[in-house]
Amino acid sequence: MAFIDSAPDVSIHYEELGEGFPVVFVHGWAMSGRVWAFQGELAERFRLVMPDLRGHGKSTAPETGYAFADFAADLVALFDRLGIRRGALVGWSLGVQVALEAYPALAERLAALVLVGGTPKFTASEEWPFGLPATEARGLALRLRRGYDRTMGEFFRGMFAEGELTREANQRIAHEIVIPRLLPDPRAVAATLDTLAGGDHRAMLGEIRTPTLVIHGERDAICPPGAGRFLAERIAGARLALFEGAGHAPFLSDPSRFNRLVGEFLGEVPLRD
Repeated sequence: MAFIDSAPDVSIHYEELGEGFPVVFVHGWAMSGRVWAFQGELAERFRLVMPDLRGHGKSTAPETGYAFADFAADLVALFDRLGIRRGALVGWSLGVQVALEAYPALAERLAALVLVGGTPKFTASEEWPFGLPATEARGLALRLRRGYDRTMGEFFRGMFAEGELTREANQRIAHEIVIPRLLPDPRAVAATLDTLAGGDHRAMLGEIRTPTLVIHGERDAICPPGAGRFLAERIAGARLALFEGAGHAPFLSDPSRFNRLVGEFLGEVPLRD
């Protein structure tokens, strides 16, 4: 069990697997680094680093400090403390926006970006049709207050499209991801949901010059596929991989294809200056 101190009274827990070129995986809202368990085969070629965001997993849950800037500062601190001078960053869902927030500070140290099931703006607006209505975020917050455990379970199940998971895949996810996981701090979950609802990283996409792979499920009901297409279109040179029939977490429902794509992508980009 490893931790780094990222701020006063904030310790970030992370797990490491493998050796070589470092690849840092940033999980989504209300999850933890445990969600990347199926990516372990990549440790045969890379050094995998899987942190828990503050308020999630085994990391500290401060009373305040759940803005994107706070999550990004923790990520930068992780790179600093682990001495990562050149690495790749894989973000999923909330982790995509955390990666985008941290990008200006980490750009010189990044050889590659992989953005999975993400969006630059979670909430829909008149000029942004690729988000969820603001009423859905407010409704989710209300349901969390009324029944935290039940709502978290419903949200997790909603990440997958109907018929996406075989019985065997569902059982594997339950035994390796769901059952061992620690539910995040309820205050942190609520505060981070507010952050998600108000975030907007569209304006900075044109500044990204790092080789980028966007992976998105074609049936993603949490971050609509149009958001993934937008990321790929606005980031110079980005390539887009759509997973047919997949929902919000293709790295869980089809880990073999996901791992192959990520491994091939990292094999093509210059991993050293």
